[in-house]
Amino acid sequence: MDFMKMMKQAKDMQSRMAGLQDDLAKIEVSGAAGAGLVTVTITGKGEMKGVRIDPSLLKPEEGEILEDLIVAAHRDAHAKAEAAIAEKMAEVTGGLGLPSGFKLPF
Repeated sequence: MDFMKMMKQAKDMQSRMAGLQDDLAKIEVSGAAGAGLVTVTITGKGEMKGVRIDPSLLKPEEGEILEDLIVAAHRDAHAKAEAAIAEKMAEVTGGLGLPSGFKLPF
C-alpha cells in the first residue's frame, strides 16, 4: 500500500472519528431484565438516561430482587451499546483493514 494513500486514509478516519463521538452520544439503547419488568436506557457512551420499573415490583419485600434486575437491565443495555459502537466503528474504519477486535483510542 502506498504510504501517501495510507496517510490520507488515516486523516479521513480521524475526521470521521470526530463525527463518531457525536454519534455515540446520540445513540440510545434499552436493556431489559426480569421478562421486561425492569428496563434501563443508556447512551452509546454508557450514560444512564432512564429506568422503568413495572409497578408490580414496588413492594418492600422485593427490594433486593429489584436491585438485581436494575443491574441486569443495565448490563443488557451496555452490551447493546457496545454492539452499536462496534457497528459504527466498522463503518468508520471499513477501508483500513484493521484486525477484528482492534480498538482505537477515543
